[in-house]
Amino acid sequence: LGSVKAQFVVEEVARTAADGELCSGLRWAVAGRSRQKLQAVLERAAERLGKAAPGAEVGVLLCDVSDAASLAAMARQTRLVLSCVGPYRFLGEPVVEACVENGANYIDISGEPQFLEGMYLKYNQKATEKGVYVVGSCGFDSIPADMGVLYTRDKLKGTLTAVESFLKVKSGPEGVCIHDGTWKSAVYGLADQDNLRKLRKKIVYSPVPVVGAKLRRRPFVFYSPEFKEYCIPFMGSDVSVVKRSQRYLHTDLQETPVQYGAYVSIGGLGTVVKLMLAGILFILLVKFSFGRQLLTKYPEFFSAGYFTKKGPTQKQMDGTSFTVTFFGEGYSEGQDPQNGKPNVKICTEVKGPEPGYIATPIAMVQAGVSLLEDTACLPKQGGVYSPGAAFSKTKLIDRLNKRGVEFSVISKAEV
Repeated sequence: LGSVKAQFVVEEVARTAADGELCSGLRWAVAGRSRQKLQAVLERAAERLGKAAPGAEVGVLLCDVSDAASLAAMARQTRLVLSCVGPYRFLGEPVVEACVENGANYIDISGEPQFLEGMYLKYNQKATEKGVYVVGSCGFDSIPADMGVLYTRDKLKGTLTAVESFLKVKSGPEGVCIHDGTWKSAVYGLADQDNLRKLRKKIVYSPVPVVGAKLRRRPFVFYSPEFKEYCIPFMGSDVSVVKRSQRYLHTDLQETPVQYGAYVSIGGLGTVVKLMLAGILFILLVKFSFGRQLLTKYPEFFSAGYFTKKGPTQKQMDGTSFTVTFFGEGYSEGQDPQNGKPNVKICTEVKGPEPGYIATPIAMVQAGVSLLEDTACLPKQGGVYSPGAAFSKTKLIDRLNKRGVEFSVISKAEV
């Protein structure tokens, strides 16, 4: 279903199926409005995998987000839907509803907290009753962040109480470029902050206790001696996604919750000044409807070339990679986290290829494989989950490691 990234997701599903990672004989299909376009997507995927044509095991299903009956018919034919529609706030809910009502599990790559948490409010109870798993935010950046925190926790001997993550995206000579779908989501998300606050009041989240030393809030711009670059808070959905996972793990599984802060490394002082000027203009324009129209019509101009309607070229994708570094602190085995200062530190990394079009399909498809193959390790009942909540006991990290999104320990130390 849907967006520009869907082509890359289809290619990754085809690659995974060809590698024999899915149950033998498992059929899969592409779904959307136009048979001609879906056929073209499959043919391009086959070509990229060095095949003359897609195999007979691949189906084509016609459905439209504006036609509930067509979505219901699609959902009734499958165990799992990978939804690539976007922006999800406008197009995502009909797919979630069709899956929950018709017994199909659901995964998406949304980075929109209002959509993710809105789906929890509306469909968690029904999904639980139906035994359906709805897992949002299964792409870059929330899978590396959410699973990275859990990996860091599991590699520390003792009790992990706080983690800060730092994202660094490296590009080749061709530079970095992102499709404007992500830009649109950011525009509408920032414009709708008040409604997100109201939504969270309706959900009435149970409070998560602070265990161990309180994680300090950093200033908006700060210099990192570890990276020798300036950093700013990461503006994506990571913090809200990780908080939801930690709340579930604490409330339902009685595990020690981990505090979390997310940052991005942006470079030298010149980049800081440019980003701050662009950010001020963005915040001013996003408050007004004509400003939002300008921002969505001319993404390349207002983002200094980072977001375009065409998205990245193959050369740009080939030259781009990401690293998320996690700095964790906690208490050694036998020490009470409620008393004294943290006495152990750990540093881990998640590294991978270009985030939007290579790492995201890998993360989404491997989340799907985990949902289908690791059923005994999923939460005991269906519901609307964040990735860490759904996959904390599964083999997802092992699966990602094999596909080039690699988790590793850099250092451990006692302090």
